[in-house]
Order: sequence, then structure tokens, then C-alpha cells
Amino acid sequence: MSSVWKPAVVVAAIIEKEGRFLLVEENTPTGIRYNQPAGHLDPGETLLQAVVRETLEETTHDFTPTELLGTYMLRYDSPEGEPVRTFIRFAFVGELGGKQDRPLDQDIIRTVWMTRDEIVACRDRHRSPLIMQCVDDYLAGKRAPLSLLTSLVATAGGIYG
Repeated sequence: MSSVWKPAVVVAAIIEKEGRFLLVEENTPTGIRYNQPAGHLDPGETLLQAVVRETLEETTHDFTPTELLGTYMLRYDSPEGEPVRTFIRFAFVGELGGKQDRPLDQDIIRTVWMTRDEIVACRDRHRSPLIMQCVDDYLAGKRAPLSLLTSLVATAGGIYG
């Protein structure tokens, strides 16, 4: 029996205001960590729908993606010899909108605005090394238009890829 390799597709919102970046503090299996508002792509969603939903769930704010910051691949190798876990992250720059009357996701403790220096200072509590990479790419001016993304729906049995 062969196993099928399935990288996880993740979206993240990179939101900056007056030199500070919006992060979430969250409970994870490895303790309390910081992350950008981020999460997994759900079945039937486009990447843009996913980042809007994840940002709302984790911050209680609307989010309007304006640009693609980048696409990142992160591979975790387990020191215990467990299978490798790979994530494909689509990071979006955008604008934070209005606050909605709803609770934060159950694992989110709070939202916090941090400068780059503050983010560096808590690096040992980052959920992913992609947090710093995305902040630095943002500050370097990396951006791509959302028009680079295309979402299509096809019926099963068609040509794949």
C-alpha cells in the first residue's frame, strides 16, 4: 500500500498599520504561539475566500485582500522520525475592515499589534518561521497582483493538472 503525499494549503493575512503588524496569540499543541491570521483552505473555497474567512474567525474583523505577498513552501522534518509535514502558504496583503460582533476562534487568545522588532524579540514563540519571512518580504515591497490567481471548477474524470 502506497501513501499519498498531501501538502496542506494554508492562507495568511499580512496586515500592517502605522509600522505595526496584526498577529494572533493562540493555543497550539506546542503551547501558546504567535501567528499571522492564518488557516487551512476548506473544501470548495477559493484562496481569497479562505483568507477572508480565516481573518474574520481569528480577529473578528473583515479583511479585504489587495495583493498577493507570496507563495511559500515550508517543510517540517520530525526529529522523532515521523513523516515530513509540508505546508504551501499563500500570504495576502490587505486592509482590515470593520469589527464584527462574534467571538474569536476557540484557540485564539487575543489579537496584538507588533512592530518588526517586537516580532523578532518573540521569535521563540512563533508558530512558524514564515511569520518573519512574510514580514520581511512585506517590508521589502514584494507584491503581486491578485489577478495571478485563477480558480476553476471542473467535473471529476477530466484531465488533471
